[in-house]
Amino acid sequence: MNILQASKEYESWLSRHTPLIKRDLLQKHKAMALSPFPFLRATFYRWAQLWPELFPELDRTPVVLSVGDLHVENFGTWRDAEGRLVWGVNDFDEAFPMPYANDLVRLATSARLAIDEDHLDCDPETSCDAVLEGYTEALQTHGHPFVLAEHDRWLRRLAQNIKRHPALFWTKLLKTVPMKKPPPRPIQNALLRDLPETGVACRFVHREAGVGSLGRQRFALLGEWKGSLVAREAKPLVPSAWVWARVKAPDTKIWYEVVASGPARVPDPFLKVCQGWVLRRLAPDCCRIELGELPEEREELRLLRAMGWEAGNIHLGNSRAIPQIRRDLQHQKKGWLRTASRRMEQATKADWKEWRTKWRRSK
Repeated sequence: MNILQASKEYESWLSRHTPLIKRDLLQKHKAMALSPFPFLRATFYRWAQLWPELFPELDRTPVVLSVGDLHVENFGTWRDAEGRLVWGVNDFDEAFPMPYANDLVRLATSARLAIDEDHLDCDPETSCDAVLEGYTEALQTHGHPFVLAEHDRWLRRLAQNIKRHPALFWTKLLKTVPMKKPPPRPIQNALLRDLPETGVACRFVHREAGVGSLGRQRFALLGEWKGSLVAREAKPLVPSAWVWARVKAPDTKIWYEVVASGPARVPDPFLKVCQGWVLRRLAPDCCRIELGELPEEREELRLLRAMGWEAGNIHLGNSRAIPQIRRDLQHQKKGWLRTASRRMEQATKADWKEWRTKWRRSK
């Protein structure tokens, strides 16, 4: 099926798992038409469809619990239980057991598209090498999380820069319109319980964020406590689009919490799964990092290498599969990630052109 049929069928399937908000879904469709990079981020369901057709050999690589929707803007920061700033993958909505190569090819493809649209300034072929180098070394050394304290200070400078000033974060969140109808009572209670104390003056808002999850409910609780703003967020969890595209038997297991708490990651104490929803703290240092928020001076290949390493951190949660992955990497042809990501880039652009034509005609 083509991208138009795939989108229609996926959204129909998704609506059976969670209510969809038509206005937000239209915003997602518009974002998909802008350029191939946001299109990629919005269409993991299509990626999951194309993967076995384009890469039958990579589809047979060792299976690990994976991010699935891994791309260069799925990274961010949070504070751990000790108050330390940590950097890593920010979202696991599409987590599922998949061939390990899937995360690497998707990350490298997203880098290619970001470079093509001037969000990153480096050679696309070298960017693939950086991702693979970071991933391979993480597996060889048993990985380590990115705690931005005495180590990885270069990454701390990227994560904490003038473009990510707290005032900008809160200004954007304050513009969110309050909800006319409050969230379901269990979610209200869960968000309120997560605040630092009871009786905090607050309001519920409907938050639009990201691209892939646009169209789904997304509630935020915004309040003021002891002279400054505080916020919490809740969004529904649904089965990975990998299930829709690849798994014949129904599989509704949610892997979010499992993959987020792997042995080579520092947990976010505010991240929790409650009654089919994921709850988390929102703050200037606890959110996703967009490429436009990075400073102009940045070591981009070093950053991509760190992203590849973080993919390795996550896959290390599958300890039994690691020896198999190491052997598989040794037997892969030289430049395999360059070749695969280039091919998926071309397929993504072809789908995007078809989608853009359809969207323009529908205006």
